[in-house]
Amino acid sequence: MQIKDLFSKKKYATIPSGSASAPERPKRDIPEGLMNKCSKCGNIQYSKELDKNLKVCSSCGHHYRLSAWERIGMTLDDGRLHEYDADMVSIDPLEFPGYAGKLKQQYEKNPNLNEAVVTGEGMIGGFPIVVCVMSFDFFSGSMGSVVGEKITRAIETAHAKQLPLLIFSTSGGARMQESILSLMQMAKTSAALSKFQGAGGLFISVFTDPTMGGVSASFASLGDYNLAEPGALVGFAGRIVIEQTIRQKLPDNFQTAEFNMQHGQLDMVVHRKDMKHTLTKLLDMHIVREDLSHAE
Repeated sequence: MQIKDLFSKKKYATIPSGSASAPERPKRDIPEGLMNKCSKCGNIQYSKELDKNLKVCSSCGHHYRLSAWERIGMTLDDGRLHEYDADMVSIDPLEFPGYAGKLKQQYEKNPNLNEAVVTGEGMIGGFPIVVCVMSFDFFSGSMGSVVGEKITRAIETAHAKQLPLLIFSTSGGARMQESILSLMQMAKTSAALSKFQGAGGLFISVFTDPTMGGVSASFASLGDYNLAEPGALVGFAGRIVIEQTIRQKLPDNFQTAEFNMQHGQLDMVVHRKDMKHTLTKLLDMHIVREDLSHAE
């Protein structure tokens, strides 16, 4: 035997796939949406378990984004809301190229949403309250004329009924397709809040991920209490724009809820599982119960 024979390739018998002796295993169809992978830590868990945990990662505590109706179901008593202005929809006032088509796409993609905010009246911990809940699902939560009008009307209703006001914010900023009409909503909502709070109205603002641009620079930052969910991105301009402007590297946790809390921009960072209890405590502190108002 020669040395080269020791290193020669040996031939092994192979069984063709699909043969009678080794039939192909049938592929099992995995239902879409059965599992979820956390974008922060990579943990994979069943969607049903994630829903039970209020869409918070059981491994790292990352708070997934919620739709407006998911948040309403978690926050209001029995998940019940008497909705305001449900038929109010956006049009294309400036005939911005492609805007009408994009609106149509948003309506098709979000059959339960007519805009980036749902407003109405409900109960939290037994206390009546006016609620505005924004949704990043619709046009990235951008604030156009309809969003500003619905929020303004909700503020005015809370004023007229002498009810507290709660706004859950999430937004990429003002809706550029409506230009100055969108930017006007910053002043309109802020003016309505000034009247409401000047008359003694209670406004609780909750920042959720992300709340940026014109929304963070107007009504969202004007709460008597400014709360946020853990890890929520809260700011005006984005990190890249700021770094290029000031020519400095920003901290890794810049614009997170925890960073804003540390620098005095928030009153409290509240875990989602504690949010309803915290809101109930705040309402209980400020609202005189009817059975006590006639005690004297």
